[in-house]
Amino acid sequence: MLDRPVLERPGLDQPGLDRIIHVSCDFPDPIEPGKTPVIRTLLELTQDQFAHRVLSYNRRFPGIAASRTAPQAFEWGEARVYTAPPYGLFHAAMLHRLGEQIAREFAAAPPALLVGHKLTIEGLATAHAARLLGVPYAITIQGNSDTKILAARPDLTREFARVFHGAAAVFAFAPWALAKVSQRLGQRSGPSITVPCPTDLDTPLVPLSAARGLLSAFHLRHQRNKNLAGIAAALRELHVAGTAVPFTLAGGGAELDMLRARKKLRGIPDTYVTGAMDRAGLHSAMNKAVGFVMPSHRETFGLVFIEALFAGIPIIYPADRAIAGHFDGAPFAIPVEPRNIGALAAAMARLVNEETTLKQALADWQNSAHARQFTRPQIASRFAAGLRDAIAYGDRQLQNAPR
Repeated sequence: MLDRPVLERPGLDQPGLDRIIHVSCDFPDPIEPGKTPVIRTLLELTQDQFAHRVLSYNRRFPGIAASRTAPQAFEWGEARVYTAPPYGLFHAAMLHRLGEQIAREFAAAPPALLVGHKLTIEGLATAHAARLLGVPYAITIQGNSDTKILAARPDLTREFARVFHGAAAVFAFAPWALAKVSQRLGQRSGPSITVPCPTDLDTPLVPLSAARGLLSAFHLRHQRNKNLAGIAAALRELHVAGTAVPFTLAGGGAELDMLRARKKLRGIPDTYVTGAMDRAGLHSAMNKAVGFVMPSHRETFGLVFIEALFAGIPIIYPADRAIAGHFDGAPFAIPVEPRNIGALAAAMARLVNEETTLKQALADWQNSAHARQFTRPQIASRFAAGLRDAIAYGDRQLQNAPR
């Protein structure tokens, strides 16, 4: 475990702005720069309203290599390694210890708010630190990880419930994740805010008619979770039925990943693996496709689904995960159980056979208020409002405390 004060970084403690400490294991940093940029983007969108500082943790098993990994300052705060044994051993105890270290660091100058960016991991450390410091805390729910850990650790249900219900605010990227957590831990009385993940494409591209083929896009090292085998099986089913559908897979990866992807699609006519595309190239390819297909087995949100909709193509997404709850009843967003190959094949055929109708419905949606909630300005507004409410909650608790 780490026991070292955070490095001072110019510009993080901006005068006149409330200081917020974010505890995250999913923040791109010098130790692991390839992590998802979602949390970083939320902070970038609101950095003019709050003085954000990030404690970016990277979990390692105990050992010499982990103990020698020095903390590294970077523009958002500090990248750190914390050690914990495998298989979730001593899960709560290790995270409480981490929370105690965070509390010691900021005892002399407590922040206005602590934010833990995962209920079942960072949330345990953050809630413990907040109690020791006497400040409010907020958490984000990441559906894939949090629901998996909640199911795997029933022995910690009471602890998770205390964190969930004690938070001044809870942010969820999608309605399904909040619903799943609430079913297990009970409905919150405090504010719960749905904040979609921000994408860099929030200016709609007009849907094109008479496009060609279906498209999927993901890093090929994730092809098992993204269910490429299921996509291939559905394409084969359509081919046998005499309804062959052209299909393109865009995504980078190692040579072995590429070979495995091509092997899964072998023998299916009119299928292509293009390799990686830059953002502009991917958005152009999306705009020229009939529809987007990614029936993942696990998916917290799936930014690529929103990108596809803004790029002008209907989508097939996994039922009860990813963007579930955002598009219930929308004809251009078709939920499919990932293991139901027949339903997946039928959904693919529908994208092709009803292309004109579905794209017209999508074009109407692109100009709606519902679509605007997925744009960066509105996401920033919702996130900032939730942070302000959480800080205000802490102020009220302080005012009402016994003297």
